[in-house]
Amino acid sequence: MASGKLDATGWRRLTGPGPGQYRFGMSEEKSSVLAGLQAALPLVLGYFPIAFSFGVAATRSGLSGTEAFALSLIVFAGASQFLAIAMVVSGAPVIVAGLTLAAMNLRHVLYGPTLLQKAGTGAGRWSWAWAFALTDEVFGAALGALSKGQRFTEGFMLVLGFCAYGAWLAGTLAGAWAGGGALDAYPAVGAALDFMLPGLFLALLLSILSGRQVPVIVIAGLATVAGTWWGSSTTGLFAGMIAGAAAGVILPQRRLSHAL
Repeated sequence: MASGKLDATGWRRLTGPGPGQYRFGMSEEKSSVLAGLQAALPLVLGYFPIAFSFGVAATRSGLSGTEAFALSLIVFAGASQFLAIAMVVSGAPVIVAGLTLAAMNLRHVLYGPTLLQKAGTGAGRWSWAWAFALTDEVFGAALGALSKGQRFTEGFMLVLGFCAYGAWLAGTLAGAWAGGGALDAYPAVGAALDFMLPGLFLALLLSILSGRQVPVIVIAGLATVAGTWWGSSTTGLFAGMIAGAAAGVILPQRRLSHAL
């Protein structure tokens, strides 16, 4: 009987007779799937009600249920979808709406390379698939799991990302079916749902916070507040991204130089 061992992607390389073949390492992949399900549970619980709110808001703004679902299916960007509704209702040109949404989501460009750097040889042929599902919250959950010792596998990332994606689609569908007036009688619930998405992301980041990261977070936060105060929320977002990235590079180098 052929023997072998798992490689970095979770496949078993056979060392017995015959040409080199791969057989899936079921025990390790099963643990990755279970870990992905565990990490995805908070996102599923958070995404469904927020997506429900989006479905309600979309139909209230005049979109059909099919259009609301298609927006979640294609965009899958949380807060950006609410902005898209507002811009469509206000009559903004499509190119302006597209560029605005692209600017808001530019930070996502950094998520894939960051995880790939941590993955090392663990990233393989399915990176394009799990990268599609990388939202703020999925990225935060993945970082949190990796910081607690979870081994990076594509099975883990696929389960984590697409459980969140499925919850978002299901919530949108339910909200669109319920109709635009579903939350009119519950204004407090609607207000709470508005805060749930940033609150969920903040909770995920706090779970992996360490003392040496506090100065970077403070600098990014101050830059975000200043940019928003003197400009707009988009300006604040960019200011926070740039200031946080610069602080994250400069401060560790200064600590190293002082140590030497």
